[in-house]
Amino acid sequence: MSRAVNVAANVAEVEALCLRHSVAISVIEPLTSGGTRVVLLNPDGADRIRTLMKKQIITTAVVRSPLHMARQPAPRYR
Repeated sequence: MSRAVNVAANVAEVEALCLRHSVAISVIEPLTSGGTRVVLLNPDGADRIRTLMKKQIITTAVVRSPLHMARQPAPRYR
């Protein structure tokens, strides 16, 4: 299963949820089409986020910025 998850939530909400549930983030970025794309360090973390945010998962195609800069989270998430 993929470690990437697209959710209809802002970056701060996703970071807070991951911190609260000790899920390590690899890369996180806001989506141009709205929402957030988050890549977790392991598939188990991705499954946990999918379970916790099941009503906010974006299942349709998303638009990422062609100029996006993958932002690395602060070391506390690793």
